Amino acid sequence: MDTKVIRRQKIRYRIRKKVAGTTVKPRLAIFRSNADIYAQLIDDQTGTTIASASSRDKDIAAQKAPKVEKSKLVGAAIARKATELGVKEVLFDRGGYLYHGRVKAVADGAREGGLQF
Repeated sequence: MDTKVIRRQKIRYRIRKKVAGTTVKPRLAIFRSNADIYAQLIDDQTGTTIASASSRDKDIAAQKAPKVEKSKLVGAAIARKATELGVKEVLFDRGGYLYHGRVKAVADGAREGGLQF
């Protein structure tokens, strides 16, 4: 296995030891592939995904913008879905990625959308 992948996995496990979402305060989990970015609100008590958004959603994918801009739109979309469900606070799970670039853009978009973390 690739050393980069192993390193990210170790960081991910370390983060997950400390961060667990509840029904009141779900976990905002980020997954970043080379082409797209995905965000999920997860309730770890029941093990269910409450809401999700990604750069592959029709309204976001239709826009011709750089990946960082699309990531910000994903953050705003997940914040909008969370507000509809009555969720105001979340725990941010960066998934082992460094907090900059597209991951930071999702966080910024979610904060602008009204989520607190």
